[in-house]
Amino acid sequence: MIEQRTRIAHPATCDRETSVTRSLLGYGVIAGPVYVAVSLAQALTRDGFDLTRHSWSLLANGDLGWIHIANFMVTAAATLACAVGLRRALGPGRGGTWVPRLVAGYGVSLIAAGVFRADPAMGFPAGTPAGPGAVSWQGMLHLAAGAVGFTCLIAACFVIARRFAAGGRRGWAGYSRLTGVLFLLSFAAISTGGGASWATVTFVAGVVLAWAWLSALSLHLYRHA
Repeated sequence: MIEQRTRIAHPATCDRETSVTRSLLGYGVIAGPVYVAVSLAQALTRDGFDLTRHSWSLLANGDLGWIHIANFMVTAAATLACAVGLRRALGPGRGGTWVPRLVAGYGVSLIAAGVFRADPAMGFPAGTPAGPGAVSWQGMLHLAAGAVGFTCLIAACFVIARRFAAGGRRGWAGYSRLTGVLFLLSFAAISTGGGASWATVTFVAGVVLAWAWLSALSLHLYRHA
């Protein structure tokens, strides 16, 4: 009788654990689309914002800046939940520890980016002088948070690529490496571009690609949880 009860209870436990894992990974699926959609909605509607000149972080300034700050926080919470889901889904083995940690690092950086706002610059918000302007201590911390977070996400791409390669998943390994390389190049562009339009557009494209990768990875693991 005890053996029979154990056999009946075990599937229920597994189902519950799988359900929790999938729920956590689901946040990883939606984190990027939510961040991009909210950012684009603001970029297209806020007075004076130019997608070819202004980075999305500038949206945290002005009367409606609280919307982008909230966007940072909500996305950060979803990314941290995703990191827990990745830890549960990947389990032991190559990348099973560091990929979740690196994604969690990116999530923490989003919180810091929301707390420490980017300085007004390049004429945004309306009334701000043209040009990059002075960088405050808050602006420096915002930039530092971004640098750490982007590095974490780039590293996560390469670490999970090694896991996929070891498992014979060449498509996923190549996709992860390519995302890491392109995101790294876009980060280098915005860091050295001096506010040039091409650098801003390149970086925005890199951010969208990186979020798309995290969504795709979360969905892949969700389906195989």
